Amino acid sequence: MSIQYSNVSIHESVQHGEHVTVVMPSNVYGCTLGNHVFVGPFCEIQKNVTIGDYTRIQSHSFICELVTIGSHCFIGHGVMFINDTFSEGGPARGNKNLWKKTTIGNHVSIGSNATILPVDICDGTVIGAGAVVTKSITVPGVYAGNPAKLLRKL
Repeated sequence: MSIQYSNVSIHESVQHGEHVTVVMPSNVYGCTLGNHVFVGPFCEIQKNVTIGDYTRIQSHSFICELVTIGSHCFIGHGVMFINDTFSEGGPARGNKNLWKKTTIGNHVSIGSNATILPVDICDGTVIGAGAVVTKSITVPGVYAGNPAKLLRKL
């Protein structure tokens, strides 16, 4: 197994496959990174996150707990994943039972500055830059806007 990084060691709690690159500074801990994963600088990937083979995470992205990203995905710059929907009128304040999971399929591309709430996104989907995904996506296509809407099927 190999992992490339500069000026700081990756946290020992990270499980990783072959040829993983994490560009520092980044905060990556307690997660699982598949083979040939790339993580750009200034990213945070929290515990209980799984990222599939050949997926690229660009700079300034935040991937919170309970997110699973498939293989051959592209996560653009500044993409934010959310696991706390403030379901009781404010932050969960440590009550992780209120957090919800997100599952991203394979061959999904998410444009820069998109926000992904706790949803499922099916294989072969494209999310436009700046989109806010508030509902699960079950039909492959191109989605954009706030809230994200289907522009065309793929």
